[in-house]
Amino acid sequence: MNYEAIARQIFQLTGPATNIKTITHCMTRLRLGLEKTPLDIEEHLKNIDGVLGVNQTEEELQIILGPGRVDNVTDEFSKLVHTAAAAPAAAEGKKTRIGDGKELHAQIRAKNATPIKLFFRRIASIFVPLIPAFIACGLISGLLNVVAKADPSTSTAAWFHLLAVAGNVIFWGMNLFIGFNAAKEFGGTPILGGILGGLITHPGLAEITLNNTQLVPGRGGVISVLLIAALGALIEKRLQRIIPEMFCLFLTPLFTFLLAGTIAILFLQPFGGFLSDLIGQTVTTAINTGGAITGFLLGGLWLPLVMLGLHQAFTPIHVDLLARYGVTILLPILAMAGAGQVGASFAVYLKTKNKHLKQTVASALPVGIMGIGEPLIYGVTFPLGRPFIGACIGGAFGGAVQASFGIGSATLGISGLPLAAGTDHIALYLLGLIAAYAAGFAATWLLGFDDPAED
Repeated sequence: MNYEAIARQIFQLTGPATNIKTITHCMTRLRLGLEKTPLDIEEHLKNIDGVLGVNQTEEELQIILGPGRVDNVTDEFSKLVHTAAAAPAAAEGKKTRIGDGKELHAQIRAKNATPIKLFFRRIASIFVPLIPAFIACGLISGLLNVVAKADPSTSTAAWFHLLAVAGNVIFWGMNLFIGFNAAKEFGGTPILGGILGGLITHPGLAEITLNNTQLVPGRGGVISVLLIAALGALIEKRLQRIIPEMFCLFLTPLFTFLLAGTIAILFLQPFGGFLSDLIGQTVTTAINTGGAITGFLLGGLWLPLVMLGLHQAFTPIHVDLLARYGVTILLPILAMAGAGQVGASFAVYLKTKNKHLKQTVASALPVGIMGIGEPLIYGVTFPLGRPFIGACIGGAFGGAVQASFGIGSATLGISGLPLAAGTDHIALYLLGLIAAYAAGFAATWLLGFDDPAED
């Protein structure tokens, strides 16, 4: 794959350098903030070999490239932009413009830019940098469970215990990382957020009693850390306005830590503990009591929630469940939505006569099976309409199977077939996966779709 060529073609469509405000990327997408976005840029980007799909929001243009490829293309794209910015005249001669206008997809998703959805997006961005750690540690823990079930005697070996420690590392330092990221996201000094997260996690709290109440290290989990880091950032910004500049370097961090730390220990940590208990009990009770019905509803509604931008609200819930129970029983259920898409897209592949659509499905199916669902959502099921409904039906049936058996995942950030290695019962997870494939395929085959004409 020629990453430089992909980056150059993207730059020709999005440039010049002055038009590009921000360049970031997540695990699968190159995310660009543009001054102006050509009306028909989406179709031109999709024609670039190596681009799996395109998604536009009011804030950014998201170019779906897939894991690994996105890192390399982003590096090459950043080099091109920086070089062009240093030589604007040369860059102006090389750029290719398609035409100005409002973002086409932003018109469809304009309602997503509500304050509550933007808040969820901000909260999710705190946890996204932690996903690689959850993947690494979760897969280690999941595979150790498989080994221990296959041969219980291995659980006494030194290497087994060492790997068990490695699989638990993310939880050992998680509150520090979340506090660091949260303070940064809320406009505070990241390291102050980190030490505030460390304060409420410190094991020494167990030796302290206040008002006849023994303190509990880590009480409230990630919910408490988010509250405390946000408070710390608020206090810090207020102190910066009133403390003289000559003393700001010394007094601002001191007073921020003391004030936020005191409020955290006395009020926010107990309140965060209450919220964490409430969330954990609600989720587990709903799934354990509702069983297949709850799983059916969650699995079936997940794709619409993703399209509406509400899925980001579930990220801290997953993390809190992992911290409390060692597994999240939500993730295997919600992962079935992607499996339903695989089944639905395979039905489209067999029924369509459109060569371009067939090629799109063929290129997106492998990554869909591996848990990367964006190419199938935006390139196949959602544009066709009824296959999207078929995918939701597939997710519903798969979610019912996962909830019936109470399958838990020790990892976060992966889906599809790879998630099997991180679950506490691989065979039953795979059974749910197959059910989602089959139901998504059958529903889409029966619902049908309007086969687009050849260009």
